[in-house]
Amino acid sequence: MSKQLETEVISRRKIFSLLGLAAGASVAMPLMSISAAQAQTSGMERRDDRRDNRQDRRDDRQTDRSDRRDERKNGTTATTTPAPTTTPPAKPAQ
Repeated sequence: MSKQLETEVISRRKIFSLLGLAAGASVAMPLMSISAAQAQTSGMERRDDRRDNRQDRRDDRQTDRSDRRDERKNGTTATTTPAPTTTPPAKPAQ
């Protein structure tokens, strides 16, 4: 009634694989428990606001440059009503 235990040699690859899985699990578990409200700090909010403002200023500058180009090209301001894109009907021959 004695049981024989068989010993199995564990390779280095298996050991490193198991250690990697254990390390990954130990890092992933705390990160999953953090809520979005806790991760957002006031400094991050200020930075996001600055980024938004900077992007708005870039958009405004781009629009202004485009308007100035159109004004130089057409001789009119971009805020005026654009000219009709269709050609008028041809005059009847006399």
